[in-house]
Amino acid sequence: MDKEAFFISRLDSRFIGDDGAVIGEWIYSADAFCEGAHFLREWMTPRQIGRKAMLVNLSDAVAMNADPVYALLTLSIPRQMEEAAIAELANGLQECAAEYGCAIVGGDTVGGEKLHLSITLVSRSQAPLLRRGIRPGDLLAYTGELGGVKRDLDALFAGENVSRDSRFFEPKLRRDFVRRARPRLRAGMDISDGLYCDVNKLLDLNDLGMEALIEIPASVGESGEEYEMLIAFAPDEREKIETLAKEMGVPLTVFGRVEKNDFRYSCRSHHFY
Repeated sequence: MDKEAFFISRLDSRFIGDDGAVIGEWIYSADAFCEGAHFLREWMTPRQIGRKAMLVNLSDAVAMNADPVYALLTLSIPRQMEEAAIAELANGLQECAAEYGCAIVGGDTVGGEKLHLSITLVSRSQAPLLRRGIRPGDLLAYTGELGGVKRDLDALFAGENVSRDSRFFEPKLRRDFVRRARPRLRAGMDISDGLYCDVNKLLDLNDLGMEALIEIPASVGESGEEYEMLIAFAPDEREKIETLAKEMGVPLTVFGRVEKNDFRYSCRSHHFY
C-alpha cells in the first residue's frame, strides 16, 4: 500500500495535488526533513542539515514558478544537542532562506529524541506552474543528470564517504530555468520521490499515460530527493526549450510522450517501510 497516497485520499480538499496549494496569487507548501527518514546526523554538519531542510521546501516554490516570501519553522531539537550545533543549524536555515528572498517569520520548537524539521512556505506567483493540463502528444522531460543522489545515499547507508559537494547534501534548484521556460511549459513538478513515482503522479492527476521514448534505468528512475524538474510541453515548443536549456547550461532529457493509455512505471514509496 502507498500509505502517503492513501492518507491524502482521505482528505477532502480541492487544493491538494500540486507542489503547493494555490489560493489566489498565494501558494502554500510544507515539507518535513526528519532524522532517520531523510538523513542521519553523522552524515551532515548542522549547517548542511539546515540548508537542505530549507532547500527541499524552496524546491516546491521553484517548481511552481513562485517566489518564496515567508517561512514558518517547526523544530524538534534533541535534548543532547549543544548550543553551538543549534546555532550552526539556525545559520544554515537562515542564510539559505535569505538567498531566495524568504524571511523566517515564526514557528515552534520542542524537545525530542531526534532532530526533525518541518517548514511551511508562503510564496507568490502570477503564473504558477501546475501539474494539471498535459495533453496527448505532449513531451515529458527532466532537467539535470539523475541517479547521483541514489548512488550517494546508498554509499552513506553502507558507511562509505561521499563527495562533500554531493547533491544529496545540497540540491541544485532550477529557479532561473523555470522562470524563463514558464511561458512554454504545459505542466511541471519537482522530482522528490524519484522520476518513476513522480511521472506516475503527473499521469494519474491528468488521467493519461505515456509512451517511453528512451529507456530509463532503475538507477535513474528510482533516485529520490533529486529536486530536479519534471516538465511537460507541446511538441512544437521542443526546439525552443532545448535551446534555452543549452544556453543556460541545464542538461535536459526528453524521455516520453503523453498518450491515452494506462502506462505506469513500477515504483515504491521511499519513506515508508
